[in-house]
Order: sequence, then structure tokens, then C-alpha cells
Amino acid sequence: MSVDEAVVVAAEGAPDPAGVHAGVQRKPVKTHQGLATLVIVVMSILWALPVLGFFITSLRSKAAADDTGWWTVFVHPSLTFSNYINVLFHGGANIQGGGLFPYAMNSLAIAIPATIIPIIVASMAAYSLSWVRFKSADTVYFIIFGLQVVPLQMSLVPLLQLYSHGAHIGGFPIFPNLNLHGSIAEVWISHTMFSMPLAVFLLYNFIAQLPNELIEAARVDGAGYLYIYRRVVMPLSLPAIASFAIFQFLWVWNDLLIGLTFSAKSASAQPITVQLQQLSGTFGSHLDLLTAGGFVTIIIPMIVFFSLQRYFVRGLLAGSVKG
Repeated sequence: MSVDEAVVVAAEGAPDPAGVHAGVQRKPVKTHQGLATLVIVVMSILWALPVLGFFITSLRSKAAADDTGWWTVFVHPSLTFSNYINVLFHGGANIQGGGLFPYAMNSLAIAIPATIIPIIVASMAAYSLSWVRFKSADTVYFIIFGLQVVPLQMSLVPLLQLYSHGAHIGGFPIFPNLNLHGSIAEVWISHTMFSMPLAVFLLYNFIAQLPNELIEAARVDGAGYLYIYRRVVMPLSLPAIASFAIFQFLWVWNDLLIGLTFSAKSASAQPITVQLQQLSGTFGSHLDLLTAGGFVTIIIPMIVFFSLQRYFVRGLLAGSVKG
């Protein structure tokens, strides 16, 4: 069996040999299916009601949203999509430079590299720490693990100074001034750095548990470290990579602190969350626009989540090497 065939078998799970489990009768497991179904239905309704009210409010006029509750729409239906048009392309006086559409593109330009780059770098680091043994590998891993306890708020001001003026010791520059202050690159580079310790930790725990037989078989076939990483480690690590990608993308997309800190002086580099906070107006007087803007920010994370969700199922089906 070749290395690629072994990877496919390990990732998808080998079928049950004929006759091994044939004729084996399993006793039915007694479950309270009716009660479980009722609990799930009640919890789903309780979760869906606020979301439904949020969505209905986004389709109501400002006067209707201010004067009556969202449930009155069932008695006096009056819905409009003008709130979404205003939020995306006009925005009113509370959004700098028009609607939220340009800032949604900024969020994509920040979230995509801040998700892909940590995955590439962290997967290489996790593979090296777990399978390419070298001196002080455990020390490096524990240092990376310890960096997770450092609050990112402690590094915001030093990073701002680093982006603006570089770093100098005794007048000697140790880090050049890259002129990144106020740019989109400043935001996604910061997200990349902050996520790296967690990414290495999560991927290391998964990659270190891969079957040793697969790695040894690849080495016997003459595969090098890079080939094993690309053709063995990465395909088998897709469930862990997809899990981290979902959480990282959602965290970066929904982040306000880092986006507000590093793009406060440049509206052209601000993510959608920075502009969304300005939609409420004084004392929350623009609830209609705020709810519409909230649903605009939900669409792309939902697409990402449901696109990568199948890898969780594939991870459940992943088996081990069959003897």
C-alpha cells in the first residue's frame, strides 16, 4: 500500500471486512427519545425567538421600531428592505465614508490572511515539534504554551510604538520602521501574532497523535520531511485545521478591540465592527439600522461555518491504521 492510499484509509476509515460483524445482534438502547425531543424543541424555540425579533426589527421602519414591539408585526405587517440598503451603501451620518460595504471588505482583507497565515506557520511548527525531533524541542513547546497566558492587552501599546517608530536600543535600530501605522496590514499582522501560540498548541496536540506507522511508512518509502508534511500530515489534520480556522475567523471577524486600537486614525482601514458600533447613534436611537447592520455581519461567518462544518464529520470518521 502506498503512502497516499494509507492516508486515505486513515482519514476516511476502512470499511468493515465482510463477515466480521455479520450476524452480530446488538441489544437496542433504551432512550427517552420523546423527552429529549421535547427539550431540544423548547431550547431551539427559546434560542430562535430573540433572533427572530432581531431579524424582524431590521425589516421595520424607524418609527415602527421605536414605538412598538417587534411582535406587533404579526398584527400590522409592514416590512421593508430599505434598512439594509441604507446600512450597506448609505449608512447615514453615523458611518464615515458611506455604508458598511467597504468596511465589510476591510474585514475580509483582515480575517482571511489572519486565518490562513497562522494555520500554515502553526502547522509547520507543530509538525516540527512533534515529529522532527531536535534539541530543546520540549523547551520551545513549553515557551509557546506559556505565551497563551500573556494578555494581549499588555502588548497593544508596545505594538503601536513598534509600528509607528520601529524599535531602538541605545540609538541603534533593532527593528525598522515599516510605516504600517493606520493600514490594514497592521491589523491582520497583530491578529496573526496574537493567535500563533494557541494555533501551535491546538495543532500540536492533534498532529502528535497521528499514527506512527504512517510516518514510518513514508520514511521507508524515501519521503522527506516536506513531502510527509504535505501529503500525510496536512490531509490527516484537516479536522483540527478546520476547527481552528472557524474559531480564528470568527474571532477576527467579530473583534473590536484590536481593530479599534490599530485603525482608529485611518477610517479606510477600519473593520466592519468599528463602524457597526457607531450605528446605534445617541442613546440607541437607530435600532433599525443597528439590527440590519448586525445581520449583515452575521452572513459571512455563517457561510464560513457551514462550509467547514463537514470536516468535523470527517474527523469523527477518521480511523487508525488497520493491521
